[in-house]
Amino acid sequence: MTAPRLFLVTLAAVALAGAGTPADAPVDLGPVTEKHVMVPMRDGTRLSVYLYFPEGKGPWPVLLEQRYADLSAAATRKGFAKLAAGGYVVAAQNFRGAGKSEGTWVGYRALGWGEKQDGYDTVEWLAKQSWSTGKVGTFGSSQAGFAQNFLAVTQPPALKAQYMIDTGLSLFHEGYRIGGTTRPLRFKQMGTVCREPAHNLALVKEWFAHPTYDDYWAAEDCTPHVGKMDVPCFTVGSWYDFMCVGSIDSYAARQHKGGPNSRGTQQLLVGPWLHGRFKNTNKTGELTYPENAKFDTDAHMLRWFDHYLKGIDNGAEKDPTVRYYVMGAVGEAGAPGNVWRTATDWPVPADATPYYLHAGGTLSTAPPAKAEAATTAYVADPTNPATIPAGGFPGAKDARGFEKQANVLTFTTDALAAPVEWTGKVRAEVWVSSSAPDTDAIVRVSDVYPDGRSILVMDYVRRARYREGYEKEVFLEPGKVVPVAFDVGWLSQVFNAGHRIRVTVAGTGAPFYEANPNTADPLTLDPPAKTVVAKNLLYHSEGRASRVIAPVKPAGK
Repeated sequence: MTAPRLFLVTLAAVALAGAGTPADAPVDLGPVTEKHVMVPMRDGTRLSVYLYFPEGKGPWPVLLEQRYADLSAAATRKGFAKLAAGGYVVAAQNFRGAGKSEGTWVGYRALGWGEKQDGYDTVEWLAKQSWSTGKVGTFGSSQAGFAQNFLAVTQPPALKAQYMIDTGLSLFHEGYRIGGTTRPLRFKQMGTVCREPAHNLALVKEWFAHPTYDDYWAAEDCTPHVGKMDVPCFTVGSWYDFMCVGSIDSYAARQHKGGPNSRGTQQLLVGPWLHGRFKNTNKTGELTYPENAKFDTDAHMLRWFDHYLKGIDNGAEKDPTVRYYVMGAVGEAGAPGNVWRTATDWPVPADATPYYLHAGGTLSTAPPAKAEAATTAYVADPTNPATIPAGGFPGAKDARGFEKQANVLTFTTDALAAPVEWTGKVRAEVWVSSSAPDTDAIVRVSDVYPDGRSILVMDYVRRARYREGYEKEVFLEPGKVVPVAFDVGWLSQVFNAGHRIRVTVAGTGAPFYEANPNTADPLTLDPPAKTVVAKNLLYHSEGRASRVIAPVKPAGK
């Protein structure tokens, strides 16, 4: 189609949907009224939407969240009602085929710029209702963050502003194929959100028919379309979240490559939190940061939308373009860090500084000596993997339980004589050889406290077959030494004096990273019939110096 076109429905059907019916089990929402409606899309499929109306006669601006997760929990509904009490109609929609929504579950594939444009159709339906001012904003985190990027590309006229938390641009790179891994056990469980669980199994099987980034995956990648994103957006990211890369990339793309109403109107805030919508906390993992780490996303969100949807001159658009929390040691009086900083853009200046992984387990900025030709052996056995017993990233927790396991390598600096700040993107460059045609490289960074705790700050993985890019599979030749280079992620961390910096390398970490079978066979949805043990070598010699490249902020700047 050359232009978005809403599916035509009768006025009677629209009126019926607009009136709505009472929602499920009663929940005390105070003065807010809750209704459930089925909203028609252009192909006649109806999607489930819960509506929350504030007191009064309206009309009101509308705030929309799209997600596949359940919308019926009492706490969820109370959260929507709290936003509605700020003078908005809040609309909470399930994706096509999820929850009560009709149609076939296809994940995000019906939300964006394809034949079906469920996001566009929903926004325009909301704008046309009698209780609506015609201005719509969108909000939400993770799945609801991705959904907003898909929506923005389609440019519904009623969409005026967005608020994304822990978001992303590409489902292949930042969702389904993190570092080239497949995670079949995780995605099989997505059937629990589907109206028809069999739809999820069919979808996941479809994914495995596309092992590399191709046109199929490009249909779920917003990156080539950022020029069509054309509204102000406030983006919140979290340092202890692998999706932080997506949050920062979304901000940067919209700020510098978006449409005329997007460029220069974006704001970014990144803090010391785990993945998830609510950031009004200073407790992350096993750490308790100062009170200043809290950020009330709901209160700020209302301020953002009050400006862009109600025209209130509250100065929201004049706040600093970038705000980021510099993490520091906790429980140490006078420790540097644990402060908010502002910037005019991201990233901020830093010196790219190599930290070399030396034989014997040391980590330092000194490169290997010419005579240093050592290697360190480790094994990646998919039938007996090292374990990371976590469903989500176990950041801000003591990682020694993993580090002490067999075939997990650690490289640690001497105790720091002075604080060292890393603010920016960390990159890994490991040189490896293997007896197997494929293996994984897991790289982690920890802040080692004087009492020995190794507090995990970040980690990432790269499957070796994708070391030359995700568009092709290049398998290892037995014994041949190759570089595996990849971004570990973003952070802002001050390693205090007396602390040590640790880099950990491993080939397995299940079930968090589902084990690689290490063969050249196609990756499979079900457990593979064949697996092999990868006997790996990590290289430390000149010219093959495994290292991480850290964004070190010069002292005193």
